[in-house]
Amino acid sequence: MRVLACLAEGLGIRATAQVFEVDPNTVLHWLVEAAEQLQTFSAYLLCDVHVNQLQLDELYAILREVKDGALSEHEAIERLEPSSSWVWTAMDPESKLLLVMDVGTRTLAMAQRVVHHVAGILAPDCVPLCVTDGLKEYGTALLTHFGYWRQPERRQTKGPSPKPRWMPLPQFLYAQVVKSYRRRRLVGVQHRVVFGTMARVQQVLVACGRQINTAFVERLNLDIRQRVAAVGRRVNTLCQDEDGLQHQLALFHAYHNCVLPHASLRLALGEPVPSNGTGSAKRWRPCTPAMAAGLTDHVWTLHEVLMFRVPPWPQPCAG
Repeated sequence: MRVLACLAEGLGIRATAQVFEVDPNTVLHWLVEAAEQLQTFSAYLLCDVHVNQLQLDELYAILREVKDGALSEHEAIERLEPSSSWVWTAMDPESKLLLVMDVGTRTLAMAQRVVHHVAGILAPDCVPLCVTDGLKEYGTALLTHFGYWRQPERRQTKGPSPKPRWMPLPQFLYAQVVKSYRRRRLVGVQHRVVFGTMARVQQVLVACGRQINTAFVERLNLDIRQRVAAVGRRVNTLCQDEDGLQHQLALFHAYHNCVLPHASLRLALGEPVPSNGTGSAKRWRPCTPAMAAGLTDHVWTLHEVLMFRVPPWPQPCAG
């Protein structure tokens, strides 16, 4: 448990093995075994979730083959956009609940997979406001999952019939935050409403006192880089392949949602509770994203998560 707790807090596999005086392969074996349980636990917990809005983003991850020189500089540049590994995330900015974490290329197929996973987690009647960056693949993926086919009216008496088109659901809202850079410096931010109207988007955001932004998912990216050793900046703890990265992300996913309390979610106690020592009385109740979303009623320990026997539950059909 302590080995996995160190990994969850961002310590690398070799460093953890050095602290506990075990072989690094042993630590890796424990992580692989735990990842299977953690993935099943997260899939069981995140079911029929209701959220008002979602923020989606992708985080660039460097694998060891690029750093060690297995690829030339030219090949690395060519792979940067179409085929490098990216950590895709989808979260609820109100409860800080992390719905989806996946690894793949920055392509339309990957965007479709992530949005399909999100749609499977949400309740059938839940159509949230979605906010992303300017990646155009999000628009296509969201439209195919939160839209419907509509046959346009025929305008001419002769000629072929117009082809059916995808149209967004009337209640679906989608906005983008498009950032412009010049010489690696931010020079402009544009808020764009793709589906819906600006008035309806603002109506949803006013309830939480916010504007169109991706600040919460970008703050989540910082947590991922600090607590997942494989995606840290300028580190020597890179994974060999995507499978190794998936194992560390599975640990972070469950740890973030159920084990780690968030200061912004804490709840004020009715009356201060005296502490056992000489410290000040407790005035706040810790709260995790899973508690804020109404999925659990207490802060889990890592031991509880790993020892939890996941019962069978109805799973969405793969399609």
